[in-house]
Amino acid sequence: QVQLVESGGGLVQPGGSLRLSCAASGTRFSIYLAAWYRQAPGKQRELVATITSGSSTNYADSAKGRFTITRDNAEKMVYLQMNSLKPEDTAVYYCNAHHQQYKWDYWGQGTQVNVSS
Repeated sequence: QVQLVESGGGLVQPGGSLRLSCAASGTRFSIYLAAWYRQAPGKQRELVATITSGSSTNYADSAKGRFTITRDNAEKMVYLQMNSLKPEDTAVYYCNAHHQQYKWDYWGQGTQVNVSS
């Protein structure tokens, strides 16, 4: 029902900024909860941020004050603005769409973020 494609990853220095984009396709994307997850080598997948169809947001403690998740339902886009990046932010970042009623989940292919000097 929903297909997701992430972009915007790359190499950035500590303290720098990066904006990740998630392009969605399919029907009724606006009814889905959207989220960004990340997974570093040797670590479990971690929830970074969520955003509801009404743009209410929640963040992991590690992201609060530094990351901002937004969405544009008309454009079917989800963004993650990442500021003050740290080496520990290095991970593959995944976009997720979740149907809250039926518990369906859709995932993008991931985009690599490397924070290093």
